[in-house]
Amino acid sequence: MTSYAPVGAAQISQDILNPVSAAIKSSLSVSVPEGVSDYVGFANTGYNGVPVMNATYNTSFWMMGDYSGTINIQLIGSHSGTVYADHNLTVQSTASTFKQFSASFESKESPDGDNEWHLTFDGSKVAGNSLNFGYIQLFPPTYHNRANGLRKDLATVLAEVNSTFLRFPGGNNIEGLQVDSRWKWNATIGQLVDRPGRDSDWFYPNTDALGLDEYLWWCEDMNMAPLLAVWAGKSYGDILSGPDLEPYVEDIMNELEYILGNSTTPYGKIRAQNGRKDPWKVDFVEIGNEDDLTHGCATYPDRFNQIYKAIHEKYPHITLVASNGDYNCLPSPLPEGVIIDLHLYRQPDDFVALFNQFDNQPRNQSVMVGEYGCRNTTDAKGTYWSFMQGSCSEAVYMIGMERNSDIVKMAAYAPMLEHFGLISWSPTLYGFDSSPGSITPSTSYFVQQMFASNKGDTILPVKSSAEFGPLYWVASRTGSQYFVKLANYGHNEQNVTVINNKNADQDVARE
Repeated sequence: MTSYAPVGAAQISQDILNPVSAAIKSSLSVSVPEGVSDYVGFANTGYNGVPVMNATYNTSFWMMGDYSGTINIQLIGSHSGTVYADHNLTVQSTASTFKQFSASFESKESPDGDNEWHLTFDGSKVAGNSLNFGYIQLFPPTYHNRANGLRKDLATVLAEVNSTFLRFPGGNNIEGLQVDSRWKWNATIGQLVDRPGRDSDWFYPNTDALGLDEYLWWCEDMNMAPLLAVWAGKSYGDILSGPDLEPYVEDIMNELEYILGNSTTPYGKIRAQNGRKDPWKVDFVEIGNEDDLTHGCATYPDRFNQIYKAIHEKYPHITLVASNGDYNCLPSPLPEGVIIDLHLYRQPDDFVALFNQFDNQPRNQSVMVGEYGCRNTTDAKGTYWSFMQGSCSEAVYMIGMERNSDIVKMAAYAPMLEHFGLISWSPTLYGFDSSPGSITPSTSYFVQQMFASNKGDTILPVKSSAEFGPLYWVASRTGSQYFVKLANYGHNEQNVTVINNKNADQDVARE
């Protein structure tokens, strides 16, 4: 019942006897007392308010009960009472089954985020009885106009970073507090009303409306390579291995057939029925998440090999990623071509100290830094802003990665996004709340954007009159275009002269 409230004389309650579907196991009962003649219904206040923009909104809901007449939808200020959108639609529903209704309407912009969504109906037609509602959605404009898509304003900010890959469905998100509450790919596809959702690893519910296909559309729309993570037997409760893991290996193979198989295969046919006839393009698969942690280390080598063998035999073109970089938690030898995944969150000086982390690593072992970000606190709760020193330390570390991009193949800042009023981890790349103009890129956002938007395909040697520190640099080239990146992790201004010696590639000198 979180965020729901009655409107008018109605009474609302959760009804487990009338589920919306086999997946959505309850509905919202709206009871109308005898003698009511006004419009009554219910409100939803969103996530600390509903963002109300000058835009076209799409809304939908499932409804059951004897009612023929008008449904009124409003976007309204919770305390001001200002009506920003007011739309009527005619419905005819019965008491025998749930039916979905949808509508589009125009809205004016609210000056703040203190707003809610209202659904009301003619109480005189229901007096003494009740109607049931469920799976209620409200969408402002979406990125690439996708149905059930990403919020356009939030997604556009991410697109402007120029990211090249997306790791999904996240790290810890895939694991589950228990085996049965892991991320299940086949529970995130198809009609939304048939997706049960799950309790996330951060103690709030995931609806899984952002499911497997939605992640892949997201990658395609932003021209990012998908990096698919698959469940490798480790939850925060039990860990499965050996014969106990085999049914879940089969589940991984079914998922890959859904993604990569043609539409004549059993699971490729389901994908086509869900709106994607052609196979998706996935070239990277990560096996598990942080299996060096939460008691996963001892069994991960065997679990990895079990899953690796199944995937590699059928899909030899896929590059497999191991979920950690601790060689005590990896198979020995590690199969050729496997990328290892490092995760690190550090304070500023510690990041700078890792500048040369990859300088003397074996050149035959590829690395992904799948999560990294600077924090100036060890406190897990609260809102903490990124800051210039921290973002500068990330830039130093990123320069170190770019100088070693023969082995550091991929890197991803984490986490990506936060609602300022509902924090699980901070800082993030950018954040927002329900008020207009609230989207706030962090200082780290601009560092990521600069690095992603300015990179060559060949790293160049650099001659310098000084050693690294407090100034750090890397040079690259694509054709005749040169790039020099520098980060100053010092208190004093530094003057730099860059000389392009075409016969000796690239010279950088510091005065």
